Amino acid sequence: MCKDEMINPFKIVCIIPARGKSKRLPRKNVIDFLGKPLLAHSILAAKQSIYIDDIFVTTDDNDIAEVAILYGAKVIKRPEELSSDFATTAAAIRHALNNEQVSYLNPTAVLTLQPTNPLRPENLIDQCVEAFLNSESDIDSLISVSINRHKIGKIKENVFEPLTYKLGERSQDMIPSYYENGLIYITKTAVILNKNDLFGKKIRPIIVDSPFSDIDIDTKDDLDWAEFIGKKYNSKL
Repeated sequence: MCKDEMINPFKIVCIIPARGKSKRLPRKNVIDFLGKPLLAHSILAAKQSIYIDDIFVTTDDNDIAEVAILYGAKVIKRPEELSSDFATTAAAIRHALNNEQVSYLNPTAVLTLQPTNPLRPENLIDQCVEAFLNSESDIDSLISVSINRHKIGKIKENVFEPLTYKLGERSQDMIPSYYENGLIYITKTAVILNKNDLFGKKIRPIIVDSPFSDIDIDTKDDLDWAEFIGKKYNSKL
């Protein structure tokens, strides 16, 4: 155990979804990123937390499973139907929670880390877990968000319509809006099991202002940019 149950009765497991069938960047979860497989960075980040009871990687891929074990995570083999482009992260996490390796721990909540977001500010996981534990009892989940500084709109019938601002409005006068940055998800186990959902109805946001917030690796260009940012800010990886 990584935390004292006499002080905190909550059990939190980390589950990392990492399927092998990436198309835009083949084998991305095991591709080299700053000297380690991409997946390894999320495993190591979870291992640094004082709150995480155990770490699991759910995958359909043997190479990913080997990397997970090498870096200290346990592996849950994911079935084919949960490994397609149409399968949701929530469904994969739910499947993992029903695996006996996880279910016997009876976790109160799940920390979901996406391997495509390998750069996280130091201590972010523990800060988010503490915020989750200190939240109201009826909160369903906690996610990390970042402020949106762009003027976002949609195109409908070839006409642009603003969504986050009024046409002609100055950026500094806009009502603040935020985007889900993918760095951290913490969800009550019951929400995932009962609703097949990572969010629930009441979501607590944690605002993260970091150059890492925009890193999400799905293409070779994303990978190159992430390596540049990782080296520039000398993050502890």
